[in-house]
Order: sequence, then C-alpha cells, then structure tokens
Amino acid sequence: MQHVQPQLAPLQLIQSDGQPVFGVFDGMVDSLNVKQFTFYNDMDKPASALAKHFAYKQFQFASIVTPHYIVAFAVADIRYVTNGFCYLYEIKSNKLTQTQWLTPLGLGSQVSQSPKQGRAKVGSHRKGVTIDIVDGQWQVDIHLAHIQAHLRLQPAPLSLPLSLCTPTGYNGWTYTQKHNGLAVSGQLTIHHEPQPLQYALAGYDFSAGFMRRETSWRWASINAQTDAGIIGLNLAAGVNETGVTENVMWINGERHLLGSAQFEFNRHSQQDIWHITTNDGQVDLYFRPLNQRSEKLNLLWLKNNFRQYIGYFSGVISDNNGNQYRLHNQLGLTEDHFAKW
Repeated sequence: MQHVQPQLAPLQLIQSDGQPVFGVFDGMVDSLNVKQFTFYNDMDKPASALAKHFAYKQFQFASIVTPHYIVAFAVADIRYVTNGFCYLYEIKSNKLTQTQWLTPLGLGSQVSQSPKQGRAKVGSHRKGVTIDIVDGQWQVDIHLAHIQAHLRLQPAPLSLPLSLCTPTGYNGWTYTQKHNGLAVSGQLTIHHEPQPLQYALAGYDFSAGFMRRETSWRWASINAQTDAGIIGLNLAAGVNETGVTENVMWINGERHLLGSAQFEFNRHSQQDIWHITTNDGQVDLYFRPLNQRSEKLNLLWLKNNFRQYIGYFSGVISDNNGNQYRLHNQLGLTEDHFAKW
C-alpha cells in the first residue's frame, strides 16, 4: 500500500514564496495561482516572462462509457498550439470516428485556470466541445454532426478526487486532478438517437504545470459497473513519480491510493497484450487492444506521438482493505504518449 498521508488541499497551489505545495491532497485546489510561481532556468537564473509562458502546459480530458458507446474528448494548451479532439467509439462494430482541432497559439480556444471553477473549450458553438467546471463538477457540451451532448459528471457523495502536485524535472512541477467512476446525467444523442444514461460512467483528468520539455507517459483508465458496484481505476507512469504517484482506485466512490505502476508492452505491435501491475501487489491486469486513436506530429521543435487504445482489461485488483475484485473483459482505455513541447 502507498503509505502517504494526504493533506488538506491548499486554497492556492503557489504560495507566497513563489513555490508550489507538494503532496497528495484531500479535496481540490481552488486556484493554481500560476502567475505567483517563481520560475528559474536550468542555471538558477529567473526565467523571462516569455520563457515562463511557453513552459507552462495544461490539458483537460474526459471519457464517458455507455453500454453501446465510448465518447472521449480533450483540450490541450501547449502554448504554441491548442490541440483538441473528440472521438466516438461504437462498441458493437469496433468503429472509431473522430474530430480534431489544431489552433495556432490557442486562438479561439481556452482551458480552465482552476481545477475547481472555469471553462475549457475548443471549436465553435456549432462544432465544438465546452467543459464548464462549477464547484469542482464537470459539465460538458458537445456539438458535432454525430454527437449532441449536455452532460454533468457527478461523483458519489463524499467521494474524493485524486489531487496531487509533484516536482517535475529540475525546476518544474505538475498538478494533476483525476476522478473516475462518476455518474452521468443530462442528455446524450448519438446518430440522432437519445442514449439512456442510467448505466453510463465517466472519468476526467485535469493536469497542468511546468512539465519536462520532453515528456512521455503510459496510462490506464477503467470506469466499470460490476457485481461489486462501481469501480474506477487510474494508473500512470512517466510524470508524477517524485515521492508520490497518481495511481488510485475508487470502489463505490471510496478512494484507495496505490503504489507505482509498471506497464509492459511492445509499442511497435498494435495487437500486443499489455501487462500492468503496481509494486504494492494490488494491481495485476492484462489489457487487449481493440482500436486506437493515434496522432503523429513532427515539427522539430514540437513533436507529438500519441496513441490512446480502447480494449479489454482482465485480471485482479485489490483495495487498501484487502478486498479483491476480478475483472474479465472490462472495457477501458490505455495510452502511450511522447511529447516534445
């Protein structure tokens, strides 16, 4: 088990000394207060305002799984451009349809300045995605030819998100806030057919900070209706491993922190089975890919090699109380990502 004692989330992540609060938090940070951060270069000299601006990165992502579809969408501000996407995965036919936006310097798009309050959007009101965060609750509007949505992602009563901040590289930091196993309410219409939401589940990811110039990560996410109730799982390796991890499961809304994760797979074989474990022995899963959303961008100073897989998880996970949960062909997501930004 990850022996970390969470601390109460600070109102502002960056303190009066210009540095962030590190650790795992109970609750959400009200404000990242990025302007207050004192950013130094690699030689410990104060960085210019322009260097600080372009070093800051932020993205917001959410996925919604229903009995027939998966809808996933993201808005990523990497300063040079804002990259957004929304895809629809049709489970029965194994078909994936996507829409993508790439806007130079983020013109016409935005991300929320706070993980608790704010708006992220990409595209237009006729063809776009908008995420409103109100008191920490995500509200989503999607307007596309094949998807019309006005949704609210709702945690179980008293369910805590994972929120943490860790040192990143020599002079940076990363704040991450995630929550899986969320109920979904509102309206969702796909291919002009209204979709029932009583069995729908969602998870989100809000990540921001001064990340490494070259960053890579592996990631896994599950939102599952099981005989034991609702299970949410988030596993990652590559960004937040300095003292604590962002690995966590939710069992009927109760948060259980996990140890570091290992991802064994062959990225050069699209059909390769992944083996995903944690060093505390609480996760032992195999993942079989079915489909993927991929993207490659090579502009020398800016690179993006992105693969997000949809597939089946099978294996065993254990919570912090020693209870075991067996998964068999449970639909979920993984990701293998390299970015130079």
